[in-house]
This record gives sequence, structure tokens and C-alpha cells, in this order.
Amino acid sequence: MRLATVDAGHGAVAVAQLSNGALLLLNAAAGAAGSSTKAILDGSLQSIIAGGKTVWNEVATLIEKANAGGFAAAQIAANSVQFLAPLPRPEKNVFCVGRNYADHIAEGARAQKVTINVTEVPVYFTKPRTAVVGTGADVPLFPHISTQIDYEVELALVIGTPGRDISKDAAMDHIFGYTIINDITARDVQRRHGGQFFKGKGLDGSCPMGPWIVTADDMPTPQATALRCYVNGDLRQNGSTADMIFDIPTLIASLSQGMKLEPGDILATGTPSGVGYAMTPPQFLTDGDEVICEIDGIGKLINRVRTV
Repeated sequence: MRLATVDAGHGAVAVAQLSNGALLLLNAAAGAAGSSTKAILDGSLQSIIAGGKTVWNEVATLIEKANAGGFAAAQIAANSVQFLAPLPRPEKNVFCVGRNYADHIAEGARAQKVTINVTEVPVYFTKPRTAVVGTGADVPLFPHISTQIDYEVELALVIGTPGRDISKDAAMDHIFGYTIINDITARDVQRRHGGQFFKGKGLDGSCPMGPWIVTADDMPTPQATALRCYVNGDLRQNGSTADMIFDIPTLIASLSQGMKLEPGDILATGTPSGVGYAMTPPQFLTDGDEVICEIDGIGKLINRVRTV
């Protein structure tokens, strides 16, 4: 399934992409089918994810019936809506992984003229909910705060089944699906705050996400998937999730140690090389730049940066 959250003129609502490219309003389809499942009827993708496999199966059935010609009144054109982030207000901050690609570590070491070692365990940080925006939204620039805004394309996973102390062997069973995140970073703010990640990565609008969540059953090779980032049409990042230092099961197992992961929790898994601050000379984002983050099997996350 390919699921999203859109604004069709009456606020945020969960939709599914149909085989003809149209969008199915899931709450409207459920209502037309006589469903009593509140998790679908309330129109929230978060509720659907939290509803568990019974709800997910019901959504899959609605999509199947719509693809066969049903629920015509619940279908809308994709170009008639505004795509929001799939989870516009995550219930927690977005979890992120730093330094998970060796080539990105190496380019950072060259740019900073320091030695950066691979850590024995993953490095985590978070981005606040206020950073989350959808595809098509502007990423705000705050020149009085930062003049070194950078991009980072990342595969993000969405937890579906809750758990704590999850084993590597069971980790993939806890994933609902996958989406795209652009980990926008204020490099100068990051340095001013002692090199710690949160403040430099937590500015408003610094977490573009989406447009789709592709469910795990429709993303069979998340650990061997190409990801790319373009700035004004120029290919800057071109990597593969196969090059992660810590693979997806390791990340979930590590993050969940002593900490319960819940439905709708989001984990961005790191970025490959090609970021702007490591170029010679450095190339930071400026007003009007278009950034496209693309991951095979998911799609394109497109944003412009704008001075506020």
C-alpha cells in the first residue's frame, strides 16, 4: 500500500494511491462500506497505523475494492490536493541516526580536518515535531540564525507494532512502512552548540517528510535501495541503503533497548555522502533553491527553501 496524508480542502485526511493514480479517501470509503472501524473513519493515518494488522487488512480490502471500480465517490485526483507530511504531527520527536554511512563520515572528516571514528553503537538524535513539513512546502531560511543550511536525503522507517528490547531477528516485523526524510541541517548552528546535533537540526521546517508511506510488504528490499538528492537539478547525493554501517535491524534493536517504540514512531536511518558543506567550495542552500530527495520504491520529496 502507498498511503499519504493530504488536505483536500477540509483538513488533513489519510488517502491511499490506487492503481489508476487516483487517491482514495479512506474514511469516506470505509463509511460507504458500512465500516464501524473508528481508526479508519476518523481519517487519521496515525490512527490507522496504531490500529494494528486487523485495521491494515481492512484498509487493504478497501483499496482492492476501489481498484475494482468501487467507491467512486471517495476517489479524488492527486493534483487536486495538497500533500502534507504522512504524519503531520508525530506523537514523538522524529528519531534520527547520525554517521551511518562510511563515505559521509569520511567527507565530514575531510571538510572539518579532523578524525571522525565509526562508533561502536549508533548515534541518535531527534528532530522536533515542529520541524515536520510535507512535500511542496517551503523550508524556511533564518539568515539571522544560520547561513549554512544543508540537505541530507534519508530513508525513514515507521514503526507499526510496538515493542521494547526488540531483537534483531524480530525487528523487521515491527515496521509498518517507509518514507523519505530530508534532514535539513544548520551546520554553523551545530558548531556553535558544541557539535551536538539537536539545535542545528531542529529549526522549524527542517524535517521535510513524505510524500508517501510505502508499507513494508510493498518495499521488499529496504536494505538495498537507491537514494538520491538533487539541488536545482544537480545530482548531489547518490547512494544505497546497502552501505549503511548499522543496518535496519541493528538500529531498531539498539534504539528499543529500555525504550518502548510505539506505532507511528519515525526513525531516519542516516545519509550518504554528497552534502553541501563537504563540497569544495562548500555549497549551502539559498533562497529559491529546489531540493528533491528521491528513493526508489517510494518517490520524490520536493521542497524549495525560502527566506523568512
